[in-house]
Amino acid sequence: MADPRGFLTYDRKNNPMRPVMQRIKDFNVMELDLNDGERRQQAARCMNCGIPFCHHGIFYGGGRAVSGCPNDNLIPEWNDLIYKNRDQQAFERLTRTNYLPDMTGRVCPAPCEVACVQALNGSGITIRNNEKFIIEQAFKNGWVVDSGKPLHRTGKKIAIVGSGPAGLSAAWRLNQLGHSVTIYERDDRFGGLLMYGIPNMKLPKSIVARRIQALRDVGITLVANTEVGKDIDVNVLRQNFDRIILCTGARQARDLNVPGRQLKGIYQAVDYLKSATKSVIKNGTQATQELAGKHVLVLGGGDTGNDCIGTVIRQGCSAITQLEITPALPTKRQPDNQWPEWPMVLKNGYGQKEARALYGDITQYTATATGFFGHDDQVSEVEVSQVDHFKPIAGSQERVKADLVLLAMGFTGAEKGLFDAFGITQTTDQYTTNDSQVFVAGDCRRGPSLVIWGIHEGRMCAEKVDASFEVLSAKA
Repeated sequence: MADPRGFLTYDRKNNPMRPVMQRIKDFNVMELDLNDGERRQQAARCMNCGIPFCHHGIFYGGGRAVSGCPNDNLIPEWNDLIYKNRDQQAFERLTRTNYLPDMTGRVCPAPCEVACVQALNGSGITIRNNEKFIIEQAFKNGWVVDSGKPLHRTGKKIAIVGSGPAGLSAAWRLNQLGHSVTIYERDDRFGGLLMYGIPNMKLPKSIVARRIQALRDVGITLVANTEVGKDIDVNVLRQNFDRIILCTGARQARDLNVPGRQLKGIYQAVDYLKSATKSVIKNGTQATQELAGKHVLVLGGGDTGNDCIGTVIRQGCSAITQLEITPALPTKRQPDNQWPEWPMVLKNGYGQKEARALYGDITQYTATATGFFGHDDQVSEVEVSQVDHFKPIAGSQERVKADLVLLAMGFTGAEKGLFDAFGITQTTDQYTTNDSQVFVAGDCRRGPSLVIWGIHEGRMCAEKVDASFEVLSAKA
């Protein structure tokens, strides 16, 4: 490395967050940037550790949890290049594997950082922030579009259904390889959950729009407001494209079948967040008062629940209750959860921190909703019960006020309608299906996961699609 003593010379310094009482007044980005000199010092902290755990995903917890980057990003290499002021080369190394660092540099939970060798006895490298720095340098200097253009066209045409991380990643790589790509999106804007599932203060929609424009600039065709199987027949795609990739995500939201569920004012979190983002796009980023005087109850303690909390605060709610069905995590690592595994410890997301500053502690653990009550078909109260092994405990019920209920309990998997329309009954780890023309990638194949997993799946699926043409050529 350029500075072998960098990790001893410089302390970790994160990108600063805007103060809570300032940032809740708008939907603008919360995280600010270090200056270039400070960023290069942070890159210098990357040590010549010999065996870098950061850039290789290590599975544990039954094979679902991962520590380290599941996309095999070449992290030590581009950290070194940042420190040496060789930003274009850093961009080239970063985008060998990650085609959407403008997204992961903002929203990835960075399992690479907890697997960093420095995290064994201290603070890991600021990998996510460094990644964001590289891609911003690339956009500023015009390197992004040039990197996505093919050297030649193959004459092969691929349709991609869905424009989330997997679809965008697959499209970028296939276009680089010379294939002609068309993306179909059923929403009015592209990006999937990048556009409508992640609030503007975490991922500004201008950043998503900038990436979509880059896709257009390299020659990719994007078709919005078009649901395959309804607005366009699946057989039309079969006839007009050599290959089809399904990247529709895992949008089947988990519901709660309890009395009163039919009342108004009870929404799936993803629907609420989509509506809130549309409002920001239409009306601007200033905080609103549409929830003034309203009590909000959020079911779910994950990232989506946290995003709901941050959003309702900016819409002016007067109180929040959050229910998490699992027990609170310990405050310190346990003996069976050592480095380089993801630390299973209690943490507060940005929304919870904001809520605590306004209302105090809002989260009830080992609790769930067991009934909804209201007047004139509108929810006004929720029956909350303590749980034991996910089962309500008799006699533990209490009622809390709630004018708005948001169900942020995760997703159960892909919507099956499109799979049925294409006759897909089997998917494989090789991104293939029982139909040789149809491939599948992302959350609709592997289940709900991180943005970086979607990028990885899209990239690997693109390579499989490209190789399928080579197989046909060899047989011919």
